[in-house]
Amino acid sequence: MKKYLLPESGTFYKANLHCHSTISDGKWTVEEIKKNYMDNGYSIVAYTDHGIFVNHNDLAEKDFLPINGYEIDISNTVRPWGSNGFKTCHMCLLSLDREKTVQRIAYDSKHLFNNMDKACLEPDAKIRHFDYDPEVISAVMKEARDEGFFVTYNHPVWSLESFNEYGKYHGMNALEIINYGCICMGYDDVNPHEYDDILRGGERIFCVGADDNHDGHPMGDPHNDSFGGFTMIKAPALEYKAVADALLAGDFYASEGPVIDELWYENGEVHVSVPKASKITYNTAVIRAKSAYPENGEPITHACFTVKESDVYFRITVYGEDGTRAFTRAYFIDELPTESE
Repeated sequence: MKKYLLPESGTFYKANLHCHSTISDGKWTVEEIKKNYMDNGYSIVAYTDHGIFVNHNDLAEKDFLPINGYEIDISNTVRPWGSNGFKTCHMCLLSLDREKTVQRIAYDSKHLFNNMDKACLEPDAKIRHFDYDPEVISAVMKEARDEGFFVTYNHPVWSLESFNEYGKYHGMNALEIINYGCICMGYDDVNPHEYDDILRGGERIFCVGADDNHDGHPMGDPHNDSFGGFTMIKAPALEYKAVADALLAGDFYASEGPVIDELWYENGEVHVSVPKASKITYNTAVIRAKSAYPENGEPITHACFTVKESDVYFRITVYGEDGTRAFTRAYFIDELPTESE
């Protein structure tokens, strides 16, 4: 039985699922973000300003979909390495409901206090302080999901977090496997190892790519943090519910540049088709991996890997000729059809 792991039908929409505007500490207005991202081939932007949830449905049009959200940070007050030497957990909360306009999860963020005129808190919402504690962070993730948000865990390298921290977090929907803004600053925030850590720890989560753009440098400057990390979402239409459903289903992949055309499973093998690649790898939960390389000097356009039940899960990485990568989510073996199906 052939099972498409990325849907056979629908359209791929290019999305930035993490950005900051002048509402918090970004340099572009929400309108400038829309224009600049549309000019660079994007159809979707999640507006995730720090601390404050604002509905941006007024920006929607036929070829552009804003996703409403915000970013929460929960930081350690202990600073063993000086004023900037503290661990912190950041997460984006992306509303799955287009009509959501109110914010229950509010915390002591300067950006919320500076923009109270834009804030729309639920009547019983209290501005809280969250302790930097895995149980507290996991509880916030659960609360956010119960409130109808898709929760991404962001840039663990920039946050100075290790498995000692993120290995105890439970309830996220996805990890930022690419955070281009942090990469521009000099951090190696491409996180396949962290993703495997969390998966092997028992969490079944997805992975996304995002810019986390603040745009403190002009477009064209190598320090500009836009247009470098993205998520390709496959959905039947550029409509809020269709895209939200695709997020919940994991119908997407993350990329720094390479494109994936098709991904399917059939007769015990996973197949991936791409326009061109310098290498394609198959990674699992165990000590087993495979690679496909070019033959006769031609770029790879297709790779096929045997799937074993003992792999627990697999994920595919596509390498571009410039060294950039695209990452699929993890597909668990028990999600795949059996030979009798």
